[in-house]
Amino acid sequence: MSDRISEETVRHIATLSRLKLGEDEVALFAKDLGSILGYMDQLNEVSVEGVEPTAHAVAVSNVLREDVVRESLSQAEALANAPASESGFFKVPKVLDQDSV
Repeated sequence: MSDRISEETVRHIATLSRLKLGEDEVALFAKDLGSILGYMDQLNEVSVEGVEPTAHAVAVSNVLREDVVRESLSQAEALANAPASESGFFKVPKVLDQDSV
């Protein structure tokens, strides 16, 4: 299978990918890529007639709740469990120094 991808092709792909490969890696990747292409040929032989295309292997349904308008929390309720608040806002530790802005 390694004759499917030449070492020169592997070097070209490595150059395009900006990868630096040693000679032993070039030979290894030529063999591995050839095996992958051989496997793809094997998959192409499988009959898929009558098989519907799918995005997922299993059926997926929306498990989220309906998006309905409802009453939201008041400012006091939102801040009720906050570790610290000030002037109606969440109070958090300073992340940036004035000098770094």
